[in-house]
Amino acid sequence: MPKIKTLLFGGGEIHDWRACTDAAEAALTEAGHFDVTRVNEDLDCLTAPNLDPYEVIVFYYTIGEITGPQRDGLLGFVASGRGYVGIHSAGDSFRECPEYRAMVGGWFVTHPHYRDYQVSVLDAEHPITEGLDEFMVRDEQYITDYDPRNHVLATALYQGIARPVAWTKPWGSGRVFYLALGHDGPACQNSYFKTLLQRGTVWAARG
Repeated sequence: MPKIKTLLFGGGEIHDWRACTDAAEAALTEAGHFDVTRVNEDLDCLTAPNLDPYEVIVFYYTIGEITGPQRDGLLGFVASGRGYVGIHSAGDSFRECPEYRAMVGGWFVTHPHYRDYQVSVLDAEHPITEGLDEFMVRDEQYITDYDPRNHVLATALYQGIARPVAWTKPWGSGRVFYLALGHDGPACQNSYFKTLLQRGTVWAARG
């Protein structure tokens, strides 16, 4: 089977997106399933038809503004049957764009201090989380508001309530995978982060 044509995009404010995108690129390359093209900062890569060569986009970004053509290019790309993988602060991108939030399926609300916490897998039969159960991470836990129709794959407790760590959802004919892990370079070195990213990108690309 040919390798998955993958666009890895990094940029934005606040987070160390270079370290995180470096780690994501290394994890995808290590998996051996992906033909990775990387773009830093240039959101015009989202404008149609620039995404046409790819099967999936892996997205690490924070805050920022998206133009109409960039928004339409990204949303149309996924809706046409391709995949989107949002890492961590992708849930806090383009705050003024409700269409982007709808595609991702949720948005950042708050976070506790960077700490160790346990992630529990809810669906151990899904291709992304198959065979996984519970594991520990040291990361910034993103607390999100989210669409209740999302298929939540994993959660972690915050103030006694299970909050999503990973979910999937459809967007048109395409597939969205959101992974709340990955605040910084060390967090992106976690073996479970790598596994979920690798599997999630395959799933988003090809189902």
